Amino acid sequence: MVVYAGQGDPRRSIELLWRASVAEQRPGPKPGLSVDSIVDAGIAVADEQGMAFSMRAVGERLGRTAMALYTYVPGKNELIDLMYDRAMAELPTSYPVADGWRPAVTRWAEDMWEFYGRHPWVLQVSQARPVLGPHEFAVVESLAAILVTTGLPGRRLRGIVGAVNHFVRGAAQSVAEARAAGSATGEGDEEWWYARSAVLMEVEPELAEKFPVLHLLESDRDPVDPELPYLENDAVENFRSGLEVLLDGIEGAVAKP
Repeated sequence: MVVYAGQGDPRRSIELLWRASVAEQRPGPKPGLSVDSIVDAGIAVADEQGMAFSMRAVGERLGRTAMALYTYVPGKNELIDLMYDRAMAELPTSYPVADGWRPAVTRWAEDMWEFYGRHPWVLQVSQARPVLGPHEFAVVESLAAILVTTGLPGRRLRGIVGAVNHFVRGAAQSVAEARAAGSATGEGDEEWWYARSAVLMEVEPELAEKFPVLHLLESDRDPVDPELPYLENDAVENFRSGLEVLLDGIEGAVAKP
């Protein structure tokens, strides 16, 4: 399921994201709800139910009807934008570079990796159209602020910032899908692999000889965590090794005359 940001009214959406609206500053009794409380409830529901949550579920979490939410948030499209941006407020806005840019980028990537693990529904919000919220900007700004210390020109940094961001997101997507596979299919990783591996070896006993390099890659690995399911373990290993290679590439770009 892919969700595209910015499907609501542009002005209303941007005002809500940047809290430019004065709707919550009206005189009179303090309202029982607020945009922030609704967004927080939406995040909690999405963490439990995924992106298929309903406005009704958010309202129930607050002890209200879905209709009561629309005074504050126009609809689910706008709420998703607000949830996406508010969730990113959990992330640091700056990283120390006293020990160099590489440890700082590594920490940024690890923080993003853990963030996606806490809120996997965020990965369903397409990057094709950004939310354009303050915290989304801050996340990218924090990475760019680290990489600008490499001395690389802006035209190079744009591509590098994008590459790091897309790599971490893609690696996290693999973990999110691995974790969701069991509940979505009714079959656990071990059960799935055991059943298919046995049949595959029976049907094609010379698999290793036909694909020797792939066989070598599979046999020459150390498990990151024996307690993790196979697919998730594989994704963690790919994240760590892939990030190291990506950072090596940036170092090469920095050292290049």
